[in-house]
Amino acid sequence: QDFKDLRASCLSQGLLFEDATFPAHISSIGPTLLPEEKLWQIHWRRPTELQRNPHLVMDGVSRFDIMQGEIGDCWMLAALGSLTLRKQFLENVLPKDQGFQDDYAGIFHFRFWQYGEWVDVVIDDRLPLLNGRYLSVHPRTSNEFWPSLLEKAYAKLRGSYQNLNGGYLSDALVDLTGGVQVQFSLKDPPPDLEEILKAADKSRCLMGCSTPGQARKNIELRNGIVQGHAYTITGAVKIPYKNGWKHIIRIWNPWGHGEWKGPWSDDSPQWDRVEPKYREALLRNKDDGEFWMSCENFQEQFSWLYICNNTP
Repeated sequence: QDFKDLRASCLSQGLLFEDATFPAHISSIGPTLLPEEKLWQIHWRRPTELQRNPHLVMDGVSRFDIMQGEIGDCWMLAALGSLTLRKQFLENVLPKDQGFQDDYAGIFHFRFWQYGEWVDVVIDDRLPLLNGRYLSVHPRTSNEFWPSLLEKAYAKLRGSYQNLNGGYLSDALVDLTGGVQVQFSLKDPPPDLEEILKAADKSRCLMGCSTPGQARKNIELRNGIVQGHAYTITGAVKIPYKNGWKHIIRIWNPWGHGEWKGPWSDDSPQWDRVEPKYREALLRNKDDGEFWMSCENFQEQFSWLYICNNTP
C-alpha cells in the first residue's frame, strides 16, 4: 500500500481512508483476546470522533505519553518507551509527513524493521473501544494519538491485536531499530553489570528489562514490582552517596503508573542523603510509572536485561 497515493486519492474524493487489509472488524482483534460477547461489543472510532482537536504528537514524543491498555503488549510498549529517548531511531518509525491538521484523510503510516529492511505499514485511524474505553494503549494527554496509531500499525504487521498479547522485548527492540540486541540473564549477571549499564546509557542504546513470573497474571508484589512484566530502562548513573559512590538505575513501567516502593524509590529516605544538585537533576516525584533503584535490587527483582543498538 502506497501511503502518498492512497492519501491523495482520499483527499481528491473527500473520503476518509478505510483499510480493507486490516478492517474495523473482529478479525483484526483476534478470536481469543476477549470473551466472545465482549468482542461483539467493540466499537471502532476515529480520533476525530473522540476528540475535538486531536493531534498525532503534542510537545514532542515522550514515554510519558504511553499508558498500556487492555492488551498485554508491555513487551512492545517497553521497547517503544526506550525508542522515545533516542530521537535518531524514532524518526525512522514515526514519519513526519502526517497528522490531523494538514491533509488529514484518516490514513497514517509507520515503519518497522523486518527481515533486513524497513517496511512501511499503512493503517486507517479507527481505534477499538470497549464500553467507551480504549482497548489499545491510551494517551495520557487525551488528544495525542501517536501511541495508539503506532500500536495499531504494529498489530497489523503482526496479524492482529491478539498477536501483541505476550511477546519478547528483544524482538520489539529490533523491529523498532533494525539494530543488534544482546540479553543478559540477571540470575547469573556479568561481573561488570554496573559498567555495562552505564556504558550502554552513555552510548545511547535502547534498554529494557523483564521480571520473572507469568505474563498473563499481572501480579503486583507488595514492593510495587509487577511479575511477568516488561519495563524500560531510562537511565543509569553513579552518584556520590554517604562516603562513596552509588550505582542507581532508572526504570519505567509501560502502565504509566505502579512503581517500586523500596530503596531509592520516589519517597525513600536515601534521597535525603544525596546532594541537592543531584537530587534536583534526577528525582521526579510523580506517579508516572518511573522510579530509581539500586543495582543490587535491580538484580534481585528482574530476570533479564536487554540492550539494543545500531552496531554490536
